[in-house]
Amino acid sequence: MPIIRPSSDLRNNYNEISEFCHKYKEPVYITKNGTGDLAVMSIETYEMLVGKFELYTMLEKGLDDIKHGRVKPANEVFARIESRLRNAKV
Repeated sequence: MPIIRPSSDLRNNYNEISEFCHKYKEPVYITKNGTGDLAVMSIETYEMLVGKFELYTMLEKGLDDIKHGRVKPANEVFARIESRLRNAKV
């Protein structure tokens, strides 16, 4: 169940909202004049969501590469990586 608070609570009860966001790792929805305006969350939760978005974006790109035939056999890729690692050690 989402937590919905008026914008005045952000000013008057900041610590309470902050503690909730950190404890439950969920956003608090802030309304302005009775209408949704903001979602407030901890930095940790924000970074986790951004990380998921970046991962999903990379997965989508990978699936698109597969769909359009932009792939190489894994053994070729690993052989090229191993070759570069050997050459880098010299």
